[in-house]
Amino acid sequence: MYEVNYHRAGSLDEALKLLADADDGKLIAGGQTLIPAMKTRLAAPSDLIDLRHIAELTGIAVAGRTVTIGDPHVRHMGTIGGSLANNDPAADYPAAMLALAATIVTNAREIAAADFFTGLFETALEEDEIITAVRFDAPERAGYGKFPNPASRYAMTGVFVALDGKTVRAAVTGAGDDGVFRSGELETALVTDFSPSALDGVSVPDDALMTDIHASAAYRASLIVAMAKRAVTMANG
Repeated sequence: MYEVNYHRAGSLDEALKLLADADDGKLIAGGQTLIPAMKTRLAAPSDLIDLRHIAELTGIAVAGRTVTIGDPHVRHMGTIGGSLANNDPAADYPAAMLALAATIVTNAREIAAADFFTGLFETALEEDEIITAVRFDAPERAGYGKFPNPASRYAMTGVFVALDGKTVRAAVTGAGDDGVFRSGELETALVTDFSPSALDGVSVPDDALMTDIHASAAYRASLIVAMAKRAVTMANG
């Protein structure tokens, strides 16, 4: 075992100070990714700064169509903010935020989802930034279709679709070589006919898709269309 200093932050300012003072500090909220990484020694931070008890990071507010989520726990472990900050290429929330054109709010600024995700496990966050909330306008219709890995339940391919007026956004997770992305092929097909049948015959290029032990790029390309059909079916009720 190795030593790690645990800190229970009571406020956002305290968390930021603890992070700045630590040699190699890591923020922890749910710990769904960080704790397993520490168990396998893929991560060995000098300090853990616990965000779970900071009141200003919790709650959901609705004003008209605008929804603001202050990072409540998901399934008692993961958090929305933690998932977004980690940006696992197979996580669900990045696709939702991209398709909803969400804004990621930090202690320092607001970042559009389109500018936030910059690559595999990479984001626009600076070292001293903490996600405090996410904000988006509720769409007219939205749905998510996911083909999960049977062991981890992470997305081998997941597609989130959102319809808002004449705008359709379709974001894909679990399939891209560079992480989450929007699919122009899906959006073009759905903008005039938001139905599963509109995706019949749609082909998604596989040159920028992932090949691993679970699935080839070509298989993921076919899954994208299949999961998009599921997502649209869900969105249409």
